[in-house]
Amino acid sequence: MNKGARLLLFGLQNSYSMKNLILFLSFFLFLSSVVDAQKNFHSFKTQTIDGKDFDLASLKGKKVLVVNTASKCGLTPQYKELEALYKQYKDKNFVIIGFPANNFLSQEPGSNEEIAEFCELNYGVTFPMMSKISVKGKDQDPIYKWLTSKTENGKIDAEVSWNFQKFMIDENGELVDYASPREKPLSDKIVSWIEN
Repeated sequence: MNKGARLLLFGLQNSYSMKNLILFLSFFLFLSSVVDAQKNFHSFKTQTIDGKDFDLASLKGKKVLVVNTASKCGLTPQYKELEALYKQYKDKNFVIIGFPANNFLSQEPGSNEEIAEFCELNYGVTFPMMSKISVKGKDQDPIYKWLTSKTENGKIDAEVSWNFQKFMIDENGELVDYASPREKPLSDKIVSWIEN
């Protein structure tokens, strides 16, 4: 085989290898995007307000209302309606998860222990409360990254605008919708979602 033929064969082999490499990388990126797209609310773990591990997969089969809460906000009295909503529907595969957060005007400055005491003494809260997290910014909790970003949840972009924003999660752990902080927990929008 002459030198020109050898160079041509070498070039074809390298071209074939490069095509294989590109195909492999494309397939790998496709698989990565599929795995990311399959992430849902049940994929996360967090901690309860008293420091116990809590696997959100334990909520499969239930509708979940996720709310970022605060103790020193004009909307704090919503705890009362949230508790009423929880009591009314908790036996119908529904749960509320509260995430205390200090992201808005430092309206949740307390420790987990102080928040738990405040909720129990002032509003008789019995729905699950989680440890204090950040719901926006550089230190945003991964659960809230998923809730607020369409690239994560596959549904909507929904930046948290204030305390007591409500996210609606279906029985399969998929984000369905959200309600603004001022929307009352017992509003038609939320109640009809639970009942249907």
